[in-house]
Amino acid sequence: MNGFNAQGIISTVNMKVLVTGANGQLGRELTLWETVEGIEIVGMGRKELDITSLEQCREAFAMVGPDVIINCAAYTSVDQAESAVEEAYQINASGARNVAIAAREIGAKLIHVSTDYVFDGKGSKPYQEYDATNPQTVYGKSKLVGEHLVQSLHDRWFIVRTSWVYGAYGVNFVSTMLKLGAERDSLSVVDDQVGSPTFTKDLAAFLLELAETEAYGIYHASSRGSCTWYDFAKAIFQEVGMSVKVNPCTTEEFPRAAARPAYSVLDHSAIRVNEFNDFPSWNDALKKFFKKGD
Repeated sequence: MNGFNAQGIISTVNMKVLVTGANGQLGRELTLWETVEGIEIVGMGRKELDITSLEQCREAFAMVGPDVIINCAAYTSVDQAESAVEEAYQINASGARNVAIAAREIGAKLIHVSTDYVFDGKGSKPYQEYDATNPQTVYGKSKLVGEHLVQSLHDRWFIVRTSWVYGAYGVNFVSTMLKLGAERDSLSVVDDQVGSPTFTKDLAAFLLELAETEAYGIYHASSRGSCTWYDFAKAIFQEVGMSVKVNPCTTEEFPRAAARPAYSVLDHSAIRVNEFNDFPSWNDALKKFFKKGD
């Protein structure tokens, strides 16, 4: 099997990939991927393809004729979802259903991107792919329904759960810290939530690697190792040389509409079993993001 290369260099194949949600963090990373011989990537944002419409999915997939569809389209406003319940389910559940139906009709593989929020975050060891799910938020519940619909309506699927995603596009924890760090001398950051920050470039490279295979199933895909948001913030400022005092605080000090998982580290057993090379550590990925690592 070909190894995972986080620089985006993968083996030469003839493959057309359609990416939904092309204007999001991960979708944009994939759509703007460096040219790789034998792979054509077509990205569609919501203006080009609204996945809540089955007819639009059918028309778009028929027009592009992809071998693989990577569904990055999602309702990801975790707090807002608590009050926008129908919209969250319409996109994360019904949208996933439509993509699955239309993908199967044209014989395309489907890679569906999901989240650590399908777990309750009450664990103390990394969650394996087939551990019991127990989402605590509307966002997590709607994404889990989407997973179930993909599994029941398609016969060649990959479900890829990830966590704490950041990258060059859109708003994320790294961009927020850099913005706040430029405005303030000190910040308070939550120190009782543990997870694995994941660089979109590493995740995109894995998805494209996965697309070449027939190793279907559920995957956990995140950087190796774990940290708190407080640890992550300190590492960000250290990498860019910003003198910002970071103070640890508790989740209770920053109440949010949606509960955050206290522990959302993901175990990568499917990556190991299927003999993919694992992700880099979160520290190394962050250095690479700032172009200080390999």
